[in-house]
Amino acid sequence: MSKARVLLAEDHVLVSEGLTKLLEADFTLVGTVVDGHALVKAVKKHTPDIAIIDISLPLLNGLEAARQIKKCEPQTKLIFLTMHSEEHFVHEAFKAGGVGYILKQSATAELVFAIKEVYQGRTYVSPSIAQGLVSQALNPSANSKKPPQAETPALTQRQVEILQLVAEGKSNKDIAIILNLAVKTVEFHKTRVMQVLGLKTASELTKYAISNGIISV
Repeated sequence: MSKARVLLAEDHVLVSEGLTKLLEADFTLVGTVVDGHALVKAVKKHTPDIAIIDISLPLLNGLEAARQIKKCEPQTKLIFLTMHSEEHFVHEAFKAGGVGYILKQSATAELVFAIKEVYQGRTYVSPSIAQGLVSQALNPSANSKKPPQAETPALTQRQVEILQLVAEGKSNKDIAIILNLAVKTVEFHKTRVMQVLGLKTASELTKYAISNGIISV
């Protein structure tokens, strides 16, 4: 069997370096990127068999990047490698097109096997995550509190991008440059985001983005 062509999206340098060594031993690593926008562009350029994605990527979070990738390059299989163990993140990752979900603390032990499974057309979920999902299915009343949503369906793709950039502390001018938009267009979308979410300040937007996994602390 030919080696899987893999693309890695990870913004922490030390983690990226460790994963790079791990991946190069068994697969063809076609590139590494550090943010969600670069991830989408790299997938379009390299059309990898598999993309390894962190949920909390800067500029464009991994879930939103995954949604864009599945629209433009649906043949690329997506594995989420993340610190988020909460059930709702797992659900949103698979809804976004993922076929694998691994916790970062398990990467050394599980990632290579997971890639091989996914490359052969199967799915993979870290055993600790799978056990939690089974427990939830068997005992739904154990967690009756509705979890926060990891996506914002009332917002457009552009508004989600602007929400994340505002939460990361970017100015309207910075956002306009990053997204190649007019400053007034950015201001319009920012106002609309606040209206839809019922928020009034950039601080509230940041808290919302953190609690929904759009950015990490």
